[in-house]
This record gives sequence, C-alpha cells and structure tokens, in this order.
Amino acid sequence: MKHFKSLAIIAFVVISCSTLISAKKEKTRYVEIETKFGTMKVMLYNETPLHRDNFLKLVKEGYYDSLLFHRVIKDFMIQGGDPDSKSAAANKSLGTGGPGYQINAEIIPGLYHKKGALSAARQGDQMNPDKKSSGSQFYIVQGKPTNEHQLQAMVKQINFPIVKDSVFAYVEKPENVEIKNKIDSLKQAANYPELNNEYSKIAELIEKELKEAGLIYEYSNEQIEVYKTLGGTPHLDNNYTVFGEVVEGLNIIDSIAAVKTDRSDRPSENIIMKMRIVKK
Repeated sequence: MKHFKSLAIIAFVVISCSTLISAKKEKTRYVEIETKFGTMKVMLYNETPLHRDNFLKLVKEGYYDSLLFHRVIKDFMIQGGDPDSKSAAANKSLGTGGPGYQINAEIIPGLYHKKGALSAARQGDQMNPDKKSSGSQFYIVQGKPTNEHQLQAMVKQINFPIVKDSVFAYVEKPENVEIKNKIDSLKQAANYPELNNEYSKIAELIEKELKEAGLIYEYSNEQIEVYKTLGGTPHLDNNYTVFGEVVEGLNIIDSIAAVKTDRSDRPSENIIMKMRIVKK
C-alpha cells in the first residue's frame, strides 16, 4: 500500500511540475498587417519582450491603423509606423514621428535580418550610441540573396570593434611586455607593413580565443543558407533590434517594394496599413 502511495505522490509531483513549466512557457503572439496588396502575418519573438509588448500595445490601441509605409527601398526594406504619416500631404517629409519614447535595445545574436524580419527603426549611432529603438517605427526586410564571401566580410565588420579592443588589451598586459616593446619600436620606425603584420598575428590568436569563448558574432550554417537563398540585409545584424518575422505573405513585401518612390524614398501612391492581433 505504501508503495502505491509513493507512486501516487511521485505522479502528482511530476504532473504539478509539468503544469508549472507549461504555465511559464509564453505563448507566441501574431499580428496581421493589412495593405492594399494583401495581408502579412507577423510572428513576434518572445526573446524580445520589450519590443513585443510595446508593439502589441500599439496594435491593440489602433495606433498603426491608417498610417503609411512611408519609406520604401527596393531590395532593402519597407518602413512604417510614423504617426505623422496619417493623412499626410504628398509633399510632407516623414520619418521623424513617434509616440514620444524609445525602447531599450534587445539585440539578440540569433535573431537576424533575413527576408521578412520585423525590426525596430532607430536614430543613428552618433545621436543614439545605445541603439535604442523608436517607440513605433519599424521596418520589414526585403533584401536580396548574399553569397558566403559577403557574409564572412559582414562577420569581420561586426566583430572588428571587439577584436580591436581585445588586441590592444592583450598588448598592454604585463606578461606581453616584449610584444609591446616590439610594436612601439615599429611605430617609432614608421614600419607600418611590419606593424600591421604584427597586429594581424595577434588578432588571429585573439579571434580564436574569443570564438572558443562564444564572445564574437558568427552565423550558423542554417543562417548562411537562408541568406544565400531567401536573402536579407546582413549588414544590419547586431545593430538593430529584430523582434519578429513575417510567416505568411512574404510576396506582399515584394509588391510594396516594387512601387515607384520619390527622392526621399516615399511611395508615390499611399500604402496604408491596418493591424490586428490574431491567433495562430
């Protein structure tokens, strides 16, 4: 009898734990973006809760309804979410409006700018070194296929700041005084080819260590394949918050991106959006 009681208790604990785990698992949220060209369904990422919750709040309030895709660049992206675009005159300059606040960046290495990526627009690094996102403006990536050589160049560009800082820190370590003396001598002699060669050797060593520690940006084989086939804008990776992706209606992006635009990249015909929260 005690044996059965023990089994019953174990079963209860297992069921209770399973229930708690299920309760903690957040459900995936979806939003539909309706346009004259058709409707896109967007899945929001739970990995970026600040952006997800803000976007859902604005959609629920009807904030985006009747706003325009005010900036469109073929083979790049389509952008909207400026409240000033609502009923905007044809010659009105757009792109600076918002709800009056920014959102802290949620830049996650595994979330990247493949075609259909929903990302937050923001001010440039000079004015916005923390890469904070606009409170309402977003863009959806169209992009184009990228070869592996180009992707590796992007990776080097993304990793350059951390590798550079690590190289300088390595040279300044007390145990590397001989290396530092050699570099100082090369600088004094203005022997730049040999100096660059010395830095390159150190960088190669540092990159290997950073890679093993998981401290530098890398593309997975799956991401490389997606960029090579579906396409995207990898040069934006690690610089802007990606907080969702189009799961239905990728062709709508192509239709919007194909429209004629003026010098400021505003479509010559108004492309109005309407959004609603939907179930899967």
